[in-house]
Amino acid sequence: MEKSNSGSNNYDLNQPWLTLDNWQKEYIKTEGNTFLLCGRQAGKSAAASIKVGKLAVTKPKSTILMISYTEKQAFLLFSKCLNYLTAMHPNLIYAKGKYHPTQHKIMLKNGSLILCYAAGTHGLGLVGHTITDLFVDEAHLINRSVFIQLTPTLSVTKGTINLLGTAGECEGYFYECSDDLGLGAKIRDDFTRFYVSAEDCPRHTKEFLDNEKKTMSELEYAQQYLAQFTDKIRRLFPDELLDKCCVAKRSEDKEGKNYLGMDIAGLGEDLSTFEIVSKISSDKIVQRENITRSKKFTFEISGEAIELNKIWKFKKIGIDDGGVGFGVFSELFNEPSTKDKVVALNNASRPANAEKGTRRLLKEEMYITLRRLMEQDKIKLLNDSEVIYSLKTIQWENVIKEGQTTKKRIFGRETHITEGIIRAVYLAAQDKTLNLWAAG
Repeated sequence: MEKSNSGSNNYDLNQPWLTLDNWQKEYIKTEGNTFLLCGRQAGKSAAASIKVGKLAVTKPKSTILMISYTEKQAFLLFSKCLNYLTAMHPNLIYAKGKYHPTQHKIMLKNGSLILCYAAGTHGLGLVGHTITDLFVDEAHLINRSVFIQLTPTLSVTKGTINLLGTAGECEGYFYECSDDLGLGAKIRDDFTRFYVSAEDCPRHTKEFLDNEKKTMSELEYAQQYLAQFTDKIRRLFPDELLDKCCVAKRSEDKEGKNYLGMDIAGLGEDLSTFEIVSKISSDKIVQRENITRSKKFTFEISGEAIELNKIWKFKKIGIDDGGVGFGVFSELFNEPSTKDKVVALNNASRPANAEKGTRRLLKEEMYITLRRLMEQDKIKLLNDSEVIYSLKTIQWENVIKEGQTTKKRIFGRETHITEGIIRAVYLAAQDKTLNLWAAG
């Protein structure tokens, strides 16, 4: 088991190959199968992208496949690799013509080929490539069926598999390639493993990490920053449930009552989302659409919600009125066409029907409502990689403190789409009226 050690404090984020940490240098030169478990923002993708580039240069006629669950995640690694090759080996890249780099392919003049694709749910679209090396980012979220599709090719080509991820629950293919003591006699001997704590990363300040500890449970911090697996944190929506429920296609069908759930972001990189569901009957809810926007002002987000309302004639619009969401909520509340439809669904509030003395927050109630409907097969969500990816990242744990009531904590890394979905679904589930096709 390799442990990390710190490198340069003058790390260049734009040219990381010039100022690598010591563990990154060791990882990049390691041959064979590698397992890389990192805390958040510790340099995982930078190291892997440089390793791919070096591999393509030093092993002519290689075919290297880079995948993640979504195309967006895979392309982040892919683009960093292209940056490295452009800076360090520009003469090996076809600058123009039919072999010039695309969003899915980099071909080098030595015959090496680097491919980038989304794995999706089962990886069926990846079959057919005779690959010599496989790099899997966010490997802890990739279904086992993807590996079943790809590993036979690596056996034939005597290729390597390189797994990159953050700590998740103690199950799945990624975990089984670790050397966690919980695996007992099942620990594989064909991987070189690297464990990189964010506390050993010179780009994280002690002040930042101390503040993160204050807003996280001890287990969540250990998982996200210390690169430690735990069986006490579980995914809220396991793969079996997602396979069963995420089967709907986008539709402009207006049948039933329509509801909009929104999660609002600021002008940063986070997403604002519009999630539309239709209640077809008392035991059937279908997601119709998922729309995401980034770097939008509140008036632009509320304006889009107003336009969507003209099309879908929503019965209700659910929004978290805390933080930046308050501006959008206020604008919709002051708009005649949405004034009577917008509902404040603040994560930190209590459910309207909560019994006196209950500890459950509305956030927990909304998540549990979605999970219950999925288990009862009363809802179909979109078969969309971004929707499924967001649902995959949602986790839960029981927070136990001496002398206090045990609380359920629900959290995730890419929650924005799911936060919109739970609001739309909660409003639909709460509506018990029988006239399901009444006009908006």
